[in-house]
Amino acid sequence: MDWFALWFVRASLVWLAAAVTLGSYMAAHPPAVIYRTAHLHMALLGFVTMMIYGVAYHILPRFMGKPLRNRKLAGVHWWLSNLGLLMLSTGFIWRSHAGPRAVPLLSAGGILSALGAYLFVGLMLRLLWKRTVKTVPVSRPGQS
Repeated sequence: MDWFALWFVRASLVWLAAAVTLGSYMAAHPPAVIYRTAHLHMALLGFVTMMIYGVAYHILPRFMGKPLRNRKLAGVHWWLSNLGLLMLSTGFIWRSHAGPRAVPLLSAGGILSALGAYLFVGLMLRLLWKRTVKTVPVSRPGQS
């Protein structure tokens, strides 16, 4: 397994633990519901999306029968996505207390997360767009 696929799966589990911890805190301490946006992003962008990234990087090249064209960009994707989500989650928590002062952190985190997602889309489209294995018509008995 490529390091970036493995680390996306590992990161998804860390984000799941963070989301569950924050969700449990919100359940035990109802005023903490102000952090629900951070909780949702940790769960959806963190756990679900990072797991999809990791599994896709591992499985899709095998399904297509060809390697990922740019492994270095997949590593960049890991950093963009995780740093972006960390900034985004922190920004959502901070916004609950600091108001508009959190907007630059939220904006930067959102931009990094979006760049990571676009990078993933580009890498996957490049992988999936053309097949390298050419199919040869099978001749049937009685045909020449």
